[in-house]
Amino acid sequence: MDNPVNAIPSTHELNTIFYECRQCGSCCKTYRKILLMPDEVDFIKKMGGHVGVMVRLDDLRNSTIDALAEEQRQRQNVYMIHPDNKGCVFLKKVNDKYQCSIYHYRPRTCQRFKCNLADNSLMNILFKDPMCLLGQDFLGRKLVKTKESVG
Repeated sequence: MDNPVNAIPSTHELNTIFYECRQCGSCCKTYRKILLMPDEVDFIKKMGGHVGVMVRLDDLRNSTIDALAEEQRQRQNVYMIHPDNKGCVFLKKVNDKYQCSIYHYRPRTCQRFKCNLADNSLMNILFKDPMCLLGQDFLGRKLVKTKESVG
């Protein structure tokens, strides 16, 4: 009898983690600042997003906040900021799924994001036991392919 804990992850599970958006909203709720490219800043502002720079309080001893902000802008360290714990202002919940209201125009940082970075899905599937990466269960036995792990 196969033990599901030690089974090889199914193709569907792996595709969900590495390629497909699950529309869970984890990415948009977890990260409070998103790096913007220079050509994205004005668009995000125009659409109602919060844009800012990160300034260290330590640096305020030697410079003004305006000068520090300008320095960060010159270094292209400008972020879309989510000022509360609700997540991105463009995240909308529709029929129990989360959607980005600017999906086709979202920042490149968001476009390149992979779901496994926002939650424990990758850890839950691949690292229940690190031996699974070697094709073995926790006792050193070879992992068994189940019908669901094949397709």
